[in-house]
Amino acid sequence: MPSEWIFQDEGYSGSILQRPGLEHLRDLSAEGQIETILIYSPDRLSRKYAYQVLLLEEFSRYGVEVIFIKSPQAATPEEQLLIQFQGMIAEYERAQILERCRRGKKHRAKNGFVNVLSGAPYGYRYIKKTDTSSAYYEVVENEAEVVRNIYHLYTEEAINIGEIARRLTRQGILTRSGKSIWDRSTVWGMLRNPAYKGSACFGKTEKAERKKITRPLRKRGGFSARSYSSRERSKDEWIEIPVPAIINEVIFDLVQERLKKNKQFSIRHTKEPTLLQGLLVCSICGYAIYRTSTRTSTRKIYYYRCIGSDNYRHPNGRVCSNRPIRQDYLGLSHLFHKYK
Repeated sequence: MPSEWIFQDEGYSGSILQRPGLEHLRDLSAEGQIETILIYSPDRLSRKYAYQVLLLEEFSRYGVEVIFIKSPQAATPEEQLLIQFQGMIAEYERAQILERCRRGKKHRAKNGFVNVLSGAPYGYRYIKKTDTSSAYYEVVENEAEVVRNIYHLYTEEAINIGEIARRLTRQGILTRSGKSIWDRSTVWGMLRNPAYKGSACFGKTEKAERKKITRPLRKRGGFSARSYSSRERSKDEWIEIPVPAIINEVIFDLVQERLKKNKQFSIRHTKEPTLLQGLLVCSICGYAIYRTSTRTSTRKIYYYRCIGSDNYRHPNGRVCSNRPIRQDYLGLSHLFHKYK
């Protein structure tokens, strides 16, 4: 069978509709280029019964015949009922598997097993369980020294996160993934990770509806294997798992206090609302466009600027030649004053 006749969505959940292969199949069906679709079983079309009904009705409307290899052709009401039952059972099985996994991981976390965590953070090595011992974290001393240095720079020398990342990059220290360039978000995550004080936590995040499309996602055409994002849970819901400490608990608490104050008094904290915040994207490089300002002797002037054009954000300098645009040149100033 020619490869262009095969529609696959490797790595995409069957519980969502936004899958590249499925989208292409629906487009071709709407254009009248497909007569028959062969599908292994109903749960390969979708893991949600409601989506199965929606797609089958859509294909039928376009005159496309759908044949399930592992199910009888729905020529009679009884056969249609059987396919519907298979769809409902597939959705039930998926929900049951997810719930069993969730409760099983939660139970093991409460009993102190680290193998329920996604992986060992920088500074640790994950040691798999054996017949005689459970899995555990082992301190990697050269990485642990880097962690201690990061905490020292942030607390004792009051160096900001961006400068810490640049220093690590200049020193040629590799990240956990082997990259030579340190990102500020990596350093920020390390400063917030309670594992370094001896308490790795399970259940720190939970699923939430995706609220924004990131630059990597835009470059892939807006498709994602996940139809959701994650958000942080309340700390009283976290389950602590003891691991070897790298940082003193007092130092860790000082870091959290400073991070909290920085967030409260950050210059990036939005004081003046903007209608276009989080909506603009650079047409040249794909990075987001943000609003910034400068002050003259008489007034404050707002600009829209591409993140890719900022030298300090990128190790090798700016990656975009797009110039800033003054807000008042866009003719939107009256809207901002109207909706304040």
